[in-house]
Amino acid sequence: MATIAPQEHDFTALPEMPADVFTAPLRKPAHVGDDWLEPKQTDYTAEDDAIWNDLFARQMAVLPGHAASAFLEGLDKLDLGQGGVPEFGRLSEDLGKLTGWSVVPVPMLIPDHVFFWHLANRRFPAGNFIRTRETFDYIQEPDVFHDVFGHVPMLTDQVYADYMQEYGKAGWKAMRYNRLKALGALYWYTVEFGLMLEHGEVRAYGAGILSGPTEVVFAVEGKSPNRIMLNVDRVMRTDYVISDLQPTYFVIESFEDLYRQTVERDFDRLYRNLPPAFTYANSAVIDVDNVIHRGTQEYLLRGGRGSGAAPV
Repeated sequence: MATIAPQEHDFTALPEMPADVFTAPLRKPAHVGDDWLEPKQTDYTAEDDAIWNDLFARQMAVLPGHAASAFLEGLDKLDLGQGGVPEFGRLSEDLGKLTGWSVVPVPMLIPDHVFFWHLANRRFPAGNFIRTRETFDYIQEPDVFHDVFGHVPMLTDQVYADYMQEYGKAGWKAMRYNRLKALGALYWYTVEFGLMLEHGEVRAYGAGILSGPTEVVFAVEGKSPNRIMLNVDRVMRTDYVISDLQPTYFVIESFEDLYRQTVERDFDRLYRNLPPAFTYANSAVIDVDNVIHRGTQEYLLRGGRGSGAAPV
């Protein structure tokens, strides 16, 4: 991914966010430093551990036949089903031996430039809290279950782990061109909501899909959403949905394919030609798309989650 990140940058140093970069303002809690890292992982209660166990069991009931093999293998390698919220020290030790990554606790969503810095140094920031019974089915801000169950198993795959580090390095270039939203779309449609082909079948590897029971089935089998082969230029011009099921999912052939599409793309040229706002609606199918499934968009047209529409 050498064409995304400026190779002369020293990624050991936390970069400053330029004043003219468009990004969401976040208020840093007083107890964390500029790296936004918590002093230690939360001491989870017995009820917290029970919530993790129930969430884990619910997902494992729907993942077979829907999840990418690399994800399921990652779950086994890290033994995430041994009961209760995993201890980050143990996870980091296991991940370090496999791909050189670690897991670090953060209090909430963190600023883009801090997030990029941690990824560039093979550290995955994970929410230092878990949802409640009242928010069991849906939580907007990612918690420890989303971050650790959804993201961390994929970091046991060497190529995917390298992609994540290079994505972090890529943040500096996006900031320089003020195109963080476009780079965010790439993350959204790969790391969070990515699909891939395995033996001709669509499987999910994105954490936003794998950490929720409804979206696992909807993304892989649903008639409503589009499933389109990944085109990096197109994806970075495409809007996305934050608080509902996706109208469109993008599909890769393999993690090597994902890495190759980003390595070989001249991102300086791309950023110079990208408009500040998105070009394509999240439900659009355009003439350059390699379409696996053109969705009916029934779920979206009926009003989505807010209307109680069935995720078909």
